[in-house]
Amino acid sequence: MTVGSAHEARKAKKMTADERRAQILSIAAEEFAVGGLHGASTETIARRAGITQAYVFRLFGSKRNLFIQVVQAAFDRFTDGMRAAAGAADGLGALSAMGRMYDATLADRTALLLQLQGFAAASDPEVRQAVRASFARMWQTVAGVTGLDPVTVKSFLAFGMLLNNAAALELGEVDEPWAHGVRTRIQPGLFTHVTSATNR
Repeated sequence: MTVGSAHEARKAKKMTADERRAQILSIAAEEFAVGGLHGASTETIARRAGITQAYVFRLFGSKRNLFIQVVQAAFDRFTDGMRAAAGAADGLGALSAMGRMYDATLADRTALLLQLQGFAAASDPEVRQAVRASFARMWQTVAGVTGLDPVTVKSFLAFGMLLNNAAALELGEVDEPWAHGVRTRIQPGLFTHVTSATNR
């Protein structure tokens, strides 16, 4: 072992419990984003963190619990980001700010894929309940901040889900008419016509 690697090993051992937990969550996010609940390995996560698999289970209880935590954190990054982007605005002004922020956040590929992995694993009752709660919080944030009606909120989030899929498929690399159509920018004025009153 070199002097540098020995120093790194000592430094790793000096991590506080909170630092270690954050490290594991970060590594787990990367692994679950690619492999999902069933494809990712806690053994790989532990090895990358330089700890035992038993220690991962001691901190998080189960692989499922670890997965749920990183998926919830991914949803929270989108939701909290939209709330912050809206600031003191409401109505379509807030929705427009949220949309710009959401579009930019899609560059965070790990968070994006974790959301999709959460939906994909929703056949598991515990995962389904956790993802349902995270999606509910996203809905309630958009509805509460903007004050807009349910059909408008639904349309906004539906476009968001389409953007999620487009980003996951890396459609920016596809030079085809259909891909250009999917990437079309959405203007706030669209939502003045998409309301509960006009869509009963």
